[in-house]
Amino acid sequence: MSIQILGMVSTSHGSESAGWRGPVVDPDYLADFARAHEEAGFDRALVAHSASSPEGFAAAAHVLYNTERLGVLIAQRPGFIQPTLTARKLATLDNLTGAGRVAIHHITGGSDTDQRRDGDFESKDARYRRTAEFIDVLRRTLTSDEPFDYEGEFYRFEGAFSSVKPHGQVPIFFGGQSDDAIRVGGRWADVYALWGEPLAQTRERIELIRAEAAQHGRQIDFSLSVRPIVGETEDAAWEKADGIRQAFENVIAQGRGRTWPIGRGKNTAVGAKRLKDKANEKLVHDERLWFGVTQLTDGGGNSTALVGTPQQIVDALLKYYDLGIRNFLIRGFDPLQDVRDWGKELVPLLRTGAAAREEVLIAAGAGQGQDQR
Repeated sequence: MSIQILGMVSTSHGSESAGWRGPVVDPDYLADFARAHEEAGFDRALVAHSASSPEGFAAAAHVLYNTERLGVLIAQRPGFIQPTLTARKLATLDNLTGAGRVAIHHITGGSDTDQRRDGDFESKDARYRRTAEFIDVLRRTLTSDEPFDYEGEFYRFEGAFSSVKPHGQVPIFFGGQSDDAIRVGGRWADVYALWGEPLAQTRERIELIRAEAAQHGRQIDFSLSVRPIVGETEDAAWEKADGIRQAFENVIAQGRGRTWPIGRGKNTAVGAKRLKDKANEKLVHDERLWFGVTQLTDGGGNSTALVGTPQQIVDALLKYYDLGIRNFLIRGFDPLQDVRDWGKELVPLLRTGAAAREEVLIAAGAGQGQDQR
C-alpha cells in the first residue's frame, strides 16, 4: 500500500472535549474500538503511554487478540524496561498474533513531572542519549543471530541475545522536535512522527530530518498526526469544531477530565512550544488546519485538526503526502463513532487519492529511467 493509516485506541470511553466515563480499563470497549478500526480499514492503532495510564503491552495484546489483521503501535518511554526485554516482548507478541502487526513508538518524554512518577530523574538531554542507546540495543536484539556485548553510558550487556525473533521487521517510530531529538531520530528511527503543523513548517522539518538521516547513510519515513473534524458541508464542519472547543472549555471549567493521567506538569517539549506558538499566532493555517483546541492546552499531544468535508480533508492530507508523508495518524474527538464514520468515506477517499498520486510518481520515475537510457 502507498500509505499506512493509523488510529488510536484507549481503554476507556471519552475524549478531551467530552470528559471520560466508566472504568479506566473497559475490556469490551477496547475490543469494540479495535474492531471498529479494522472494519474502517485502518492499518494500525496507537496505544498511548503516560506514567499513570494502563500498561501498553497488555492493552496492545487485547487489541491484537480481538482483531484479525489490525496492527498496533505501542508507545513506550525508554528507561523503564531494558531494551533486551522490550525486544523479546515485541518478538513474542509478533509470533503469537501474526507477522507484521507489531510496531513500537519511542517517546523520550516532554514532562519532567510525568517522568519522575516512574522514578526517572534524568535531564532531558540525557534522556535523548539514553533513547539512542535503547533503540540501538533493541534493534540488535531483534536482528542479531549471535549473542553480543554492549557498553554505553546507560546500558551494559554481556552476551545479549533473543531466541525469539519477529517474522518480519518491527517498525521503530520516534517523535521529538528538539535538536537532540532530530539527531537521535535521524540516526535510529524508521518512521519519524510529526504533529500536524502548517505545510511550510512540515516541509522544513522533513528536510532537516532527512539531512540528518543522510549523514548516517539512511533514508527515513514520516508520519503525521492530526484530528479530522468532518461535516457534510464545510459550514457544518466548522460549526462542529466550534462545538468541540466549547465542550472542551466546559470540561476544563468543570474539572471533568479523566482521573488519569493526572496533571502532566510543565511540558518542555519543543514540539509542544511550536504548536502553541502557531495557535497564538492564529487559529487557522493553510485554510483548514485548526488550532482551536491546541490553544486551550499546553500544546502537547495530538491537538491540531483539519476541518471540512471528507474530500476537503483528504485534499489537505494529500498535500502532506506530496511532502513525503506516508503514515497518517488520525483520531477523533468522538473517538469510536468518528472511526466508524470515517470508514464510510474519509478512509476510502484517502487511500484512493494516495494511490493515484503513487501511480503518477511511478510513471514519472519510469519516464526518467527511459530518458537516461
